[in-house]
Amino acid sequence: MKRSEPDTLSRAEAVFREHGGTMRTRDVLAAGVHPRTLYWMRDNGVVEQLSRGLFHLASHELPQSPDIVAVARRVPSGVIALVSALDLHGLTTQIPGGVWVALPRDVKSPRIAYPPMRVVHLSPKSLQAGVQERVIGSTTVRVFSAGKTVADCFKFRSLVGLDVAVEALREALRARATTPAELMEYARVDRVSAVIRPYLEAMQ
Repeated sequence: MKRSEPDTLSRAEAVFREHGGTMRTRDVLAAGVHPRTLYWMRDNGVVEQLSRGLFHLASHELPQSPDIVAVARRVPSGVIALVSALDLHGLTTQIPGGVWVALPRDVKSPRIAYPPMRVVHLSPKSLQAGVQERVIGSTTVRVFSAGKTVADCFKFRSLVGLDVAVEALREALRARATTPAELMEYARVDRVSAVIRPYLEAMQ
């Protein structure tokens, strides 16, 4: 693309704006933007590459949690989980060391250079329990509910830390983001009822 083609650039920018400013390469091309135009935009700072195959219009405000948006776009079968889900729910003081995502047991962890991902594999029953949808920018993000996330933190306490799980339980109850009955339902799904019950009883 040459600088003498402002109409082409304007049309491409309009396509990005219509899609909330963030698009996958295949969606950009399907919308009629020529690959040459897209890569010219990248090389000249008109769009920023968030990760492989995912671009954001530089003049458009970045969505909240851009790393989570990038993973949701790249891994649509996944569910945002554990510390990343706690962060979205406002139930932790921890800073996620990468985007935590849950996948089916028979799905291999995708290779994504950026953003960093931390993957856990769940049974079909556990993967389907407590899934919510949240729209961030123009992206629909699948994330576990507060109650399911707390139960998952106890299930994976060796990965996230027992202190993180206990803090999540305390904050979720304080914020009334879940109820003891709902929490124990998810604890049964995750088979951690005996682990959670003493902490739950101590906080009631």
